[in-house]
This record gives sequence, C-alpha cells and structure tokens, in this order.
Amino acid sequence: MKSNEGVIKIEQISKEIRRYRREKGITLKELSERTELSVSFLSQVERGISSMTITSLKKIADALDVSMKDLISVDEKPSFVKKKDNQMMLRIEKSFIRHIRLSGKFDNRKLESFLLTMEPNFFEDEEVAHEGEEFHYVLNGTALFSINGETYELNEGETIHYPSTLPHKLSNPANIELKILSVITPTIF
Repeated sequence: MKSNEGVIKIEQISKEIRRYRREKGITLKELSERTELSVSFLSQVERGISSMTITSLKKIADALDVSMKDLISVDEKPSFVKKKDNQMMLRIEKSFIRHIRLSGKFDNRKLESFLLTMEPNFFEDEEVAHEGEEFHYVLNGTALFSINGETYELNEGETIHYPSTLPHKLSNPANIELKILSVITPTIF
C-alpha cells in the first residue's frame, strides 16, 4: 500500500504542548492530574526526549482544550473517500506504532477508523481511558489487549469491542508485525 508517511517530529509536538500549557497558565502538575499521565513523563515530552502514543497525545490535547490538529499538522481538506495512494500514515517519531487514517474527513463525524501497525515484541507501558468505545479487528499477528485488569489474546480474524472508559492498553507479543483495523469514538484526527 502506498501512503504518504507523515512522521510527526517530537520537537514540533513538544513545542506546541509547552506553548499551549503556558498560554493557559497550567502547571505540569495540573496537566498530569487532567491527563492521568505522570509529571515526569509530561516533562520529558515537553523537552522532546520521550515519545508518546496517539492516545496520550489526544489526552494532552483534551486537557489543554485544543484539538490534535493544533498540536500536529494533518491534512484537513474535507473528503469522503481515501484512495490507496492518498492515505496518510501518521507516526510519532520514535514510536513503535503507525496509524493510517481510513476515515473520511467532514464536520461533526463521530467515528475514527484507521489501520494500526505495531512493531514485533512491543509492549505498551501506559494504560489509557477516555470517553467513547473501541472496535478492533486483527488482520495479522497476535494482539494482547489489557482491559480493566483482564488480558485478552486475539489472533487473525478475531475482534474485540469495549467501552474505552475502562483502562486499556495494547501490546504485540509476537515476532511479527501486528496489523489491526480499528474503529473508535471519539475522533482523534
């Protein structure tokens, strides 16, 4: 699949997060309380020395009351169709996860769909919880979903659907790349 790879530079994100946080008079401690991410992690993010997941970035954007597009630059032209040669791959620099946005782009949409690809033997440290729900279909590999303290192993052709208000994380325990078709609410891009 040909796609336009958009590697999001950590320095770009760090600068915007720090700028918005300071403009709004929010301390790192307050941002930590709003996002449920540690102060040390947020400090490392702001200094550009720690990577983060798209989910963490969404939590930070929500806590700062800005959209993700304010923190990163993504194509915002309205469209209903995503042709193979015009799909945008988003990957935060140094991250082990890539997202290819599959959703159309229009005002007031409720669903976010993307192809998630995770490198082999990658285990997420951070659990997240947010409003909405998530549906995932494993296309290739083995996925370990940890949801509210329970672990679910899914293989090719299997699905999981859960409220994303429960603490959750995803890992790839296999020696091959994991590919998942994901549909979530609310929108993140």
